[in-house]
Amino acid sequence: MIDTRVLLCEDEVDAREILGFYLNNIFEEVVIAKDGQEGLDIYKENLKDKKSFDLILTDIKMPNMDGMTMLAQMHYLNPEQKFIIVSAYKDEEKLLKSIELKVLGYFVKPLNVDNMMEMLAKAKDEVLEDRQKIIKINDIYSYSKNEKILYENGKIVNLSNRETQVLDILMSSKGKIVETDKFKEEIWGTTEKLDSTFRTVIKRLKDKITRDDFITSRKGQGYIIE
Repeated sequence: MIDTRVLLCEDEVDAREILGFYLNNIFEEVVIAKDGQEGLDIYKENLKDKKSFDLILTDIKMPNMDGMTMLAQMHYLNPEQKFIIVSAYKDEEKLLKSIELKVLGYFVKPLNVDNMMEMLAKAKDEVLEDRQKIIKINDIYSYSKNEKILYENGKIVNLSNRETQVLDILMSSKGKIVETDKFKEEIWGTTEKLDSTFRTVIKRLKDKITRDDFITSRKGQGYIIE
């Protein structure tokens, strides 16, 4: 069984208890925050521990930090993060702003249990579908093409944007040699005077996968994940 993790951010006690109850009946692990700041702090702490949340379910109006501000910061940390939004009213402006985020649903209070259960079940199906697209590289490492995340024994390996771009190019050409100029062209848009910059990025990437390094250098040709 694939464990699924949800972070619930809700300041109202009754709504938090209702949502928590139904989430626990669908997902394997539910972590609860009482406002946006606490939710963001929990999210960051989990990233430090190389753990991710499959879904964030959050209210919009919350003390300390509102839901949209929290979502924007989470989206910055992980552009592939999925969300469900809860609100006491359907604020169209905020809903439109959320479209650039991966919003799977929108609950309007008072909560309708039937609609809520249906949406949560669909959200889990989508989460599981994405999780099944994770590519196993070796016995230690796997890679999510959708999320562009590298996992080490199920935990996220923290990569920089450049390191992620290099790895994604390699994974897209898995089994084929990728020439150095291809990396430079796709990442920086030029092949000029970037040899030392590229070598620094590839070294830092390989330094993070030392437990079972799967990136092979082919002298004079490029790099390959076999």
